[in-house]
Amino acid sequence: MSTADEAAIPSSTHAVTDDALADYDTVDLVAALRRREVSSGEVWEAARARAQSMQPSLNAASSWPERGTGTPSGDGRRTTSPGDSSETDAESLLAGVPTVLKDNEDLVGLPTGHGSRAVSEAPSTRTSRFASQLRGLGMDFVAKTTLPEFGLTATTESVACGDTRNPWNTAHSVGGSSGGSAALVAAGAVPIGHANDGGGSIRIPASSCGLVGLKPTRGRLVHIEGTDAAPINMAVQGVLTRTVRDTALFYSTIEQHYPSGEFPPIGDVTSPTTQRLRIGVVTAGPRGVEPDARTAELVRRTGELCESLGHHVEEIPVPYDDQFATDFLRFWGLLGLGLHRMGAQIYGEGFRRERLEEFTLGLSHYATSILPRIPGSVRRLQRYAAEYDSVPEGLDLVLSPVLGHEPPPIGLLGPEVPFREHMVRLLRFASYTAAQNISGAPAISLPAGFGPNGVPMGVHFVASMGQERMLLELALQIEEARPWPTTPAQPLR
Repeated sequence: MSTADEAAIPSSTHAVTDDALADYDTVDLVAALRRREVSSGEVWEAARARAQSMQPSLNAASSWPERGTGTPSGDGRRTTSPGDSSETDAESLLAGVPTVLKDNEDLVGLPTGHGSRAVSEAPSTRTSRFASQLRGLGMDFVAKTTLPEFGLTATTESVACGDTRNPWNTAHSVGGSSGGSAALVAAGAVPIGHANDGGGSIRIPASSCGLVGLKPTRGRLVHIEGTDAAPINMAVQGVLTRTVRDTALFYSTIEQHYPSGEFPPIGDVTSPTTQRLRIGVVTAGPRGVEPDARTAELVRRTGELCESLGHHVEEIPVPYDDQFATDFLRFWGLLGLGLHRMGAQIYGEGFRRERLEEFTLGLSHYATSILPRIPGSVRRLQRYAAEYDSVPEGLDLVLSPVLGHEPPPIGLLGPEVPFREHMVRLLRFASYTAAQNISGAPAISLPAGFGPNGVPMGVHFVASMGQERMLLELALQIEEARPWPTTPAQPLR
C-alpha cells in the first residue's frame, strides 16, 4: 500500500447506517425479525452491503458466499439430548441473523484459505460441522473472514490476505487470529461473528476490538475437525459479539439444538449475578513478562469495580509456573513443524510448503532445534490438561490481562518481521491466554477501556470447567455497571 493510500484511510470507521440492521445487536435484531419489522432477506442484504463497504478500509473478508451457502449437512439438527427420541422442529431464535465465518472452516463452493498461500485455492466440496450447525440455527453467512497464516500469531496480517485493520483506529491491529470476524462485528457490519480459539484467538481480537469474547469449555461445542488427533486438543469454536446478552443468547440457543452431553446446560442467562464471588487478581505475566502500566491499571480498576459490586477480591500470583510457558512454546513450535513437514497430508493435494511464511517456518526450525525436549513438554502439558484447575482452590474466578499492551500498529507483528524479533514482540503482547486452551477451562474477554491510541483494551476472567454461566452472569453485572460503546459510531464514555 502506498503512502497516498495510507493517508486516505481514516483513523476510525464503522458500517452503521440507516438500513434494515439499524444499530441492532443480535437480541434486538431477533426481536425485529420476529415482529416482522424486517425480513431475513433485507437483513442479509444490509449486512452484505455493510461488510463490502468496510473492505477498502478494514480488509476483513477473504471471500463472499452467496446467500444460503452451506446448507446443513452431516450432523443434522438435534434439538434434544443425545439418545432422546422426542425431537422437535422448533425454529431457532437465531434464524435470519447474518454472520461471518472465519476462513479456516470449510464452506461448500468456496476455498478454505487458512490465511496462507500454501494451501490449494480449489473450492471446498463440503461444509464443516460447526458451519453446518450455524446454518442449522438459521444463521446466514455474508463473508468468510481473514486470519494470519494458520492462526499461528496474534495479529491478522498475512502475505496471502494483507493487513486487516482495526475499526477503532485503522493504523492498528485487530489482534488474531479471528481478526477478520472481530473487525466486521466491531464495525457494525454483522452483530455476531464466528471465531475459534487455540491459544487466545477469540479473546485476543475481542480485547483488541472492544468485543465480548467467550472461549467455552472444551467439549461445550462440537470439536474442530482434525483436532482430536492432536496430542493435545487445544482449539474450540465460538463467537464474537458486541454485547454480553448476545453471547448468552448464542450459547443458550445452540445448546437447545445441539446439546453437548458433556456438561450441564448453560441455560438462559438474562440477569446479572446475585452471588458474592471470590475473585483472584493477577497482574504479573509468565516468565517475567509484565503488562504495561495502562493494562495493569485497567485490571486493577476492574478488580475494584468487582469489589464495589460486593465480590471478594484478592491479588494472587500467576497460577502456573514458568515450565508451563516453556512447554507451551515448544508445543507451538511443534505445530509449525507439523505444517511444514506434513502440510500435504493435512491439507491435501495442492499444498506448497515452499510458500509458507517466515513465522511458520521459524516455528518449524525452532521445534527442530529442540526436538529431543518436545516429548517431555507434551507429556507435561497432557498432565496439566488432566490435573490442572484454572482457578486456585478457594476462588471462583481469576481476573487477569488479556494482552500485555494495546493492539500494536500494523506491521509490528507483520509477516515480514524476522522470526526471532516477531516472537519476542509476540510474547510481550500475548502471553496470558494459552493456559485455558491446555486446561480446557472457559474464559471471557470483556471491554475495559482504551489505550493511548484510542484502541480498545480488555480484561480476562477465567472459571473452572463448565462454569460459563458464572462468567456470563458476572459479565452482565459488569456491563450494567460500566457500559461500553459497542461500535466506533458511538461516543466514548
